[in-house]
Amino acid sequence: MNDHILVVDDEKEIADLIELYLMNEGFTIHKCYDGKSALKVIEEQRLDLAILDVMLPDTDGFSICRTIREKFNYPIIMLTAKIEDVDKIRGLTIGADDYITKPFNPLEVIARVKAQLRRYKNYNDISQEEERDVYEIGGLVIDNERHECTLYGKPVSLTPIEFKILWTLCENDGKVVSSEQLFETVWGEEYLDCNNTVMVHIRRLREKLGERPRNPKYIKTVWGVGYKIEK
Repeated sequence: MNDHILVVDDEKEIADLIELYLMNEGFTIHKCYDGKSALKVIEEQRLDLAILDVMLPDTDGFSICRTIREKFNYPIIMLTAKIEDVDKIRGLTIGADDYITKPFNPLEVIARVKAQLRRYKNYNDISQEEERDVYEIGGLVIDNERHECTLYGKPVSLTPIEFKILWTLCENDGKVVSSEQLFETVWGEEYLDCNNTVMVHIRRLREKLGERPRNPKYIKTVWGVGYKIEK
């Protein structure tokens, strides 16, 4: 079955260009030029990934991103004409998995889409798991086989990236994992000193786990070193 991708951009030329390149790769595209149409597609179609422009005539990509994250965990890539870090951080904080700054090379979009889909499928593929791996830490239960996370019995909705970060910390069981190690393990890319992606995702994870910023129960910060979770 072909992967279904939502493309939302009010600039028709850009939306059409992305559609053309992705269709040539065999993807099924649902194209929208405004937020209202996009929300309708989100509710009615089975989607595997969304590409959202930040600026839209009737809303913004951040609002659509939040709506998706209320129900779905598939990857979200933000398109932005801005280069300010605050916009990138905001997108990552509310649940986006990646961002692309305009103007862009269409081949970069294809590469990012394929990378996100590959990670998403790998994280959700339980058919190849030989045994069930579960970590339980003070009311927090992380089930790698079922790709589920609960907090005192209540489901916690995590994106594939957030789940992988949490699982990586659990696997290291009390050992400190540096931001560099986390990034290269989860994203599979080389870490750069100026990269604050891990920090943003850790912050988002803590919010979902109801952590107190100054005294987190689960994800501990070891200043100058990295993060850890202790059973």
